[in-house]
Amino acid sequence: MTTATQQPVVAVQSLTKVFRDFWMRPRARAVDQVTFEILPREVFGLLGPNGSGKSTTIKIILGLLHRTSGRVAVFGKPPSDVAVKRRIGYLPEESYLYPFLNARETLDYYGKLFQIDHRTRARRVDELLDMVGLTAAQHRQVREYSKGMQRRIGLAQALINDPELLILDEPTTGLDPVGTRQVKDLIIELGRRGKSVLLSSHLLADVEDCVDRMVILYGGRVQREGTCDDLLVTHDRSIIETDALDDATVSDIDRLVRQRTRGGVTRVSKPRQSLEDLFMQIVEEAKARRLETSGAQHGGQTAAFLRADAASTGARLIENLVAAADEPVPPAAGPAPAAHPARDDAGDVLKDLLRDPASEPSPPPPAAPRSAPGPLPADVDLSAITRLLDGDGGGTGGRKTP
Repeated sequence: MTTATQQPVVAVQSLTKVFRDFWMRPRARAVDQVTFEILPREVFGLLGPNGSGKSTTIKIILGLLHRTSGRVAVFGKPPSDVAVKRRIGYLPEESYLYPFLNARETLDYYGKLFQIDHRTRARRVDELLDMVGLTAAQHRQVREYSKGMQRRIGLAQALINDPELLILDEPTTGLDPVGTRQVKDLIIELGRRGKSVLLSSHLLADVEDCVDRMVILYGGRVQREGTCDDLLVTHDRSIIETDALDDATVSDIDRLVRQRTRGGVTRVSKPRQSLEDLFMQIVEEAKARRLETSGAQHGGQTAAFLRADAASTGARLIENLVAAADEPVPPAAGPAPAAHPARDDAGDVLKDLLRDPASEPSPPPPAAPRSAPGPLPADVDLSAITRLLDGDGGGTGGRKTP
């Protein structure tokens, strides 16, 4: 349970939800006295068959439904607190996406809802598309996607804000074995990187490989709770795994076991790989032969912004510095020196329209630039120059010198 220094990410105490009809009569008790906690850095499983109250519990945690009684806290606050929503990523049981948008536009749209800047959005979209294997199909409209491809883009949408708490409701529904394995690997990786994950499913084999603790619901009530080892390990049998043994060796072991215990060796069999492992092997062999596929591809590694390693931390620091550099610098305090005197544009225009050009004195002609006179040569006839300047003998109407 909770320690003194570790506050639960999600705390549910005696949660009850009763759906009522129009006349406020109880119609169905979907959740009945459910209590559990999700700790930081924990992958928690919420399991049960259809109709056991899993989705109702999740919607109450998200603030989409109101509880009838009990208490629910997310990051120490009620689910109705708006500030809590920025720290949560949610993949619903059915992905409700805009069909006319393509994958890239979808992720960019949800990034804008979280007010993520353009540079960060573009980088995260590229990383998420590569992670879920939709890079080659990123420009196709979502309405053209198969059910499995829509689940992939829905998972990417749930991670666009780098959430602290990731809630996945039936995440592997509609996925092929490749996508199922990828989602399970991603959940394990996110838990290792410090995320808290709430995984709800009725496919127990998918959950068994991922969760740290789990509760199993039936009829809206908690039937079992604990770790996988607490719930699944049997203590009345033992398994010994060795290299292949011949019949004589098996007989000797059986005789030794009978001497030490009441019974002998009950079963000897060859190891058998799971069908999922065989399927993944076939897919990897096909990829090695470079066979093409029109569907989603096997995704790449976990997006860098979801990894809490040193490289991603440094990239995030650089990203914050660049974003700060792009912001406009506020003007300095104090009056700035004016380059030109203040001018009333509206008043000046009105004066220009009302001014009478005839009453305005004509401006004097610009004076021609003159160079400083220098000394004249001694043989120059000064009287000839004077007559030319006075217009004497050069043209009609010239002024005579006295």
